[in-house]
Amino acid sequence: MKNIVIPVTGMTCAACQARVQRTLSKVPGVSDASVNLMTADATVSYDPGATDPEALVESIRATGYGAELPQADVTPIAAQESRDEQLQGEYARLRTKATVSAAIGAATMTASMLLHRSASLAWLELMAALVVMVWAGRHFYTRAAAALRHRATDMNTLIAVGTGAAFVYSAIATIAPSVFIAHGVVPDLYFETVIVIIALILTGNALEARAKRRTSDALRSLITLQPATARVVRDDGSDVDVPVERVRPGDVVAVRPGERVPVDGQVTAGESAVDESMLTGESMPVVKRSGDSVIGGTINTAGALRIRATTLGADSVLSQIVKLMRDAQGSRAPVQALADRISAVFVPAVIALAALTFAVWLFVLQAHGTPAASAAVRAFGSALAVLIIACPCAMGLAVPTAVMVATGRGAESGVLVKGGAALQRAGDVTTIVLDKTGTITEGRPRVTDVVLEASGRMDRATLLRLIGSVERASEHPLATAIVEHARAEGANIGHADGFESSTGRGVSGRVDQRVVMVGSGSWLRERGVDVGTLQEAAERLAADGKSVTFAAVDGRAVAAIAIADPIKPSSRDAVAQLRRLGLDVVMLTGDTRATAEAIAREAGVERVVAGVLPEGKVEEIRRLQSGGAVVAMVGDGINDAPALAQADVGVAIGAGTDIAIDAADVVLMRDDLTAVVQTMRLSRTTMRTMKQNLFWAFIYNVVGITIAAGVLYPATGLLLNPMIASAAMAFSSVSVVTNSLRLRRVELV
Repeated sequence: MKNIVIPVTGMTCAACQARVQRTLSKVPGVSDASVNLMTADATVSYDPGATDPEALVESIRATGYGAELPQADVTPIAAQESRDEQLQGEYARLRTKATVSAAIGAATMTASMLLHRSASLAWLELMAALVVMVWAGRHFYTRAAAALRHRATDMNTLIAVGTGAAFVYSAIATIAPSVFIAHGVVPDLYFETVIVIIALILTGNALEARAKRRTSDALRSLITLQPATARVVRDDGSDVDVPVERVRPGDVVAVRPGERVPVDGQVTAGESAVDESMLTGESMPVVKRSGDSVIGGTINTAGALRIRATTLGADSVLSQIVKLMRDAQGSRAPVQALADRISAVFVPAVIALAALTFAVWLFVLQAHGTPAASAAVRAFGSALAVLIIACPCAMGLAVPTAVMVATGRGAESGVLVKGGAALQRAGDVTTIVLDKTGTITEGRPRVTDVVLEASGRMDRATLLRLIGSVERASEHPLATAIVEHARAEGANIGHADGFESSTGRGVSGRVDQRVVMVGSGSWLRERGVDVGTLQEAAERLAADGKSVTFAAVDGRAVAAIAIADPIKPSSRDAVAQLRRLGLDVVMLTGDTRATAEAIAREAGVERVVAGVLPEGKVEEIRRLQSGGAVVAMVGDGINDAPALAQADVGVAIGAGTDIAIDAADVVLMRDDLTAVVQTMRLSRTTMRTMKQNLFWAFIYNVVGITIAAGVLYPATGLLLNPMIASAAMAFSSVSVVTNSLRLRRVELV
C-alpha cells in the first residue's frame, strides 16, 4: 500500500468533507481515505496495482471539488508556508467582502428608516442586494450550483436556497407588486435580510479563517526557527554566508554565540550550551562538545561552534517534525465518525425540514382563518430561518480543530503525537508500562561506591589509576563506567600490558609492573584470589540493586566497586504524577529481580516484571490487555519496538534527533518521564474539548432549527428573524474553533 496527501479546494463544510471521503473510499484499491476540512487535504492509502494518484484526483474532481497532485520535491516547511499564505489570503478576502457587505447593509437599513416603504427605496435595495449577492456572496451560489450538478448538497446549498428565495420573492414584489396586491397582501421585502445574512455569514467565515490560521501557530513558530542563511567555512579558512538551501552534507558551518544553528550536524570544534527548548521542551540549555549532535533551529547561547552538516532539507529534524505534525493534523480521530455520518445526510434533511416547516405553517395559519397569501408569507419566513440557521460547519470543525491545536501544543513541549487516533487512544489509557533502562533510569551505568579493603594497603588514587588503565582496553559498559569514574576523580590513566579478557566475567593486565585483575568474585576465586572481608560489603551493595565487581592487585583483593544505572532525577515525581492521574504503573525489564525491585522502590513503582526478554515484554502487554487494561508502553523506540507496537499506545521516549520511529504512536523529544505525564494530560484535555465541541455543535443545530421552525411560538410567541438566524449560524463554527484554541493555553505540568 502507498499513501498520498492530495490538496482539495472548494470544501466549506462537513457535508463537503463527507462526500469527498465517501467518493474516495469507493475507488477500487483504496483501503482508507481521510478528508480533513481544516487542512483541506485528503489522505489516501491505496494499492498502486489497482489505482493511481491521477485516478484519485479525478474522482475528487468528479464530486465538484478541485484537486491537484501534490508537488514533488517540496519540503514540509515549504508546504506549510504555502498553506499559511493561502489561509492569510482567504482571511483577507473574506474580511474585505464582509466589511463592504456590512457597510451596504447598514446603509440600506438607514435609508429604510428615512424612506419608509417608498418605491425608490425598493429599487435601491434591490440593486444593493444584487451587488452583494453577485460580488461578495458569489461563491455561495456557484458552489451550490456545482454541487447540484453533481446531485449533492452542502452548506452553500442552504445559503443559496435561503437567500435566493428571499431575493426572488422580494424582486417580484418590487417589479410586479400587483401579483400580491391582487390577493390582498402587502408584501414584505427581504432585501435587507439578504444583505445582512450574507454580511453576517461572511463575517463568521472571516473570523473562522483567522481562527483556523491560529490553530497552526505552533507550526509557524517551528518554521521560523529555520535560519535563512548559514556561515560556511571554506577550505582557505574564510567564512561565506550562503542560503541554507545551498549547504551540502559535509560542509563545516560556523555558529557564533546568540545565533541559531542553521542545519543538523555534529560539533567539530568549540564548546557551548545550546538552547533546545523550542524543539524538545527542555528548559535548560544542553552542553555541546566535539562529537555531539546539534539540531538545526536551536540557539547557540555561549561559545562559538563549528558544525559539520549531516541531514539537510526534508531529512532534517525540523522538517521531520513539521511533516509529522502536518500528517497528524490531517488525520482523523475515531470520535469524528458520528459527526461524519450525520453530516452526510444533514443538508438534505434540513431542506426537507424547511419544506415541512413551510407546509405546516401554511396549513395551521389557513386553518385559523389567515388568507392563503398572507399565510404563505409567514410560512416562508420560518422556512427561510430554518435554512439559514442550520450549520454543518460546526460539526465538521469540532474534532479536527481540537486535533490541530493539541498536536501543536504538544510539540511546544516536545511531545509529538502521530494523529487524532493516537490522541484519542491515549485519553483512554488505564495502565502505563515503563521500560527500566533508559526510561526510568539514565541508561548509562555509573560507579556509585568504591569500598577499599580495610588494611589500607591500597590508596584510592592508586587504585583508580590501576583499574582504569586495565578497563580502558575493554568495551564492556561496566568497564566504561569505571574508566569515566577514574577520570572524573583525576586519575592519570595509562596503558595495560598483556591485557586479557574473559567475556562477561573479568579482565586482567599489567600496569606499572603490577598484575591487576577486575571482575566477579567467582572469576577471581578461580584465579586463586580470596575476596575476604569485601564479600560482606558486596552483599550489602547488591541488596540495593547495584552490580558489584572486585579489584585485585598482585593476587590480593583490594576493593569492591559498585556500579548502577541511576534513575533520572525526574522519574520519581513523574511516576507519582501518573499515579495521581489514576493510572496503574508497571515496570518491565530484562534485569534481575533484585536490581529491578531496588530501582522500582526508588522510583515509586509498585508493580515489577523482571527478567523478561523483548518477546516476554510483548506477552506481558498482551496479558494486561486481556485483563481489560488499555496499555501505553514507554520505551526507547529501538529495543522496545515490538512492545511499542503491541501496546494500545506506543510512546518512544528520548528520541532526540531520531524522530521517525515507526512503532511509536507518540514520540517524546526529550529523555524525561515528565513528558509522558504531559502526553496523558494533553490527550485527556483534548478528548474533553472534542466532546464539548461535538455536543455544542449538535445541540446548536437541534435547538436552533427547532426554534427557527417555530415550535416555541404557540407557548411563547417566539419566532426567529432570518437575520438573527444567520448571525447564530455564522458564529456557531467560530465558537467551536475558539473552544479548541483554549488548548493552546492548557497547563501540562
